Amino acid sequence: MGALLQVENMNVYYGAIHAVKGISFHVDEGEIVTLIGANGAGKTTTLQTVSGLLHSKTGSIHFMGEPIGGVPAAKLVSRGMAQVPEGRRVFLQMTVEENLEMGAYTQPKSTIAPGLERVYGQFPRLKERRKQTAGTLSGGEQQMLAMGRALMSNPKLLMLDEPSMGLAPILVEQIFEIIQQLHQAGTTILLVEQNARMALSVANRGYVLETGRITLSGPGAQLLEDEGVKKAYLGG
Repeated sequence: MGALLQVENMNVYYGAIHAVKGISFHVDEGEIVTLIGANGAGKTTTLQTVSGLLHSKTGSIHFMGEPIGGVPAAKLVSRGMAQVPEGRRVFLQMTVEENLEMGAYTQPKSTIAPGLERVYGQFPRLKERRKQTAGTLSGGEQQMLAMGRALMSNPKLLMLDEPSMGLAPILVEQIFEIIQQLHQAGTTILLVEQNARMALSVANRGYVLETGRITLSGPGAQLLEDEGVKKAYLGG
């Protein structure tokens, strides 16, 4: 399997602030790859640049072998890339089912009904609440809805930005179980997560970001045992 996503020499600025400093990484088809690091390390900026919301001053981003630098975010969704943003951002006044249908806006109408059934199979809680407005859901349910909405676009690469943020520990475990199930079903995942222990425990590979630079990379299990990672991110 080759690289589904290849990032080379990414440099991103917010005005005069150099937020991401020449990073390169890849995600192979069928992998879970995680980016870990402290707040402000550049994790979300990296995802937003890959998904077309921000732009790198240098280098290149290839998705499925094609250059995508400068391609609008909406067009990347139709090419097979979906992002679940930090903070979930579901449509609070719309029902669960309406939110999911919004996720399929790039897909033929004939795929919506089977897509809903697939998502409801993966997230039974959403099926129970399909007619509820999203604003009445718990934080964990809204996270499931945001993930389900992204899956409605039938992505080849699912990018998750801090999926465990603000959730109780038992819900964090549920979300990571779902991530593993999605992976086992064939979804390639790029995961940004502050809960480094959980992220590395499910990831094939990981990259450690510090102040905009990749300082360490390797298999998830190997990074879990790294003394520097333990001290900085695992409370060890």
